[in-house]
Amino acid sequence: MPTPQSAILPEGGPNGLFLILHLKHEAGADDALRTLASGFEARLAQTAAVDPAAGLVATLAFGAECWRRLSATAPRGLRPFVAVGSGALKAPATGGDLLLHLTGARVDLLYRFARGVVEALRPWIERAEETRGFRYLDCRDLTDFIDGTENPEGEEREEAALIGEEDAEFAGGSYMITQRYVHKLAQWGRLSDTEQEGVIGRTKPDSVELDDEVKPPTAHISRVVIEEHGEELEILRHSMPYGEASGEAGLFFIAYSRDRATFDKMLGRMFGTTADGLHDRLMEFTTPVSGGYFFAPSKEVLARL
Repeated sequence: MPTPQSAILPEGGPNGLFLILHLKHEAGADDALRTLASGFEARLAQTAAVDPAAGLVATLAFGAECWRRLSATAPRGLRPFVAVGSGALKAPATGGDLLLHLTGARVDLLYRFARGVVEALRPWIERAEETRGFRYLDCRDLTDFIDGTENPEGEEREEAALIGEEDAEFAGGSYMITQRYVHKLAQWGRLSDTEQEGVIGRTKPDSVELDDEVKPPTAHISRVVIEEHGEELEILRHSMPYGEASGEAGLFFIAYSRDRATFDKMLGRMFGTTADGLHDRLMEFTTPVSGGYFFAPSKEVLARL
């Protein structure tokens, strides 16, 4: 198996930086991207060496259109994100050409590395979306529920996240989804703990899944846990809370999968476009304001760009 990029499989650090770049399609931009890609691992190693204990890891990923400008071939599931749902229940598509996912213990090293990537591409950057994430308490979302309970463990992380022999040219790579959610924390806080547990489908103190007899079909867990042919469709989440105490706050949702279609299925069930007509009640208390699909190639494919 080719080598996956370093931020995919390990548990993330206590701080995160998520940078989405929208690039001008001008002469020189693609050459600059290829130079950045081929030297990405060396650039990362140089910054990480400042403090190895900080555990700096990173993924560089590409939007569908950007990838097809750089490579004659593409992973079979790669396509742009398409808006899901309608009206108040809609996940917008905002896309992006390049995604940088960073985590580690030191915010200064995250900043330093991201700044270097930006400087390498600055003449061709049309717009940038940057979100700083942080670990909240014992890995909780700002709703105060533990996040990522359904994440696979051990060898199952690789099975869930990495493309395999089904698309051998891109084995070791991964499909990625990003969405930034703005939480309605005041509205959420007006619910009792019992009502909140019904929305999530888990207990608040210890994240135990509610019994089927009491778990509503619109609970978050009911909508995103999908079984096909007796197997659960798994993704590897690296989401993090973000925000200001005095302003906007929410969750930067980011996840990896060996099969992009898994994201499509989960989104359809969350935003009410599946045959049962139900939606994820959690979406009544948070608003997605961005959405993009990306492809993170293996280290070997990245270096060959």
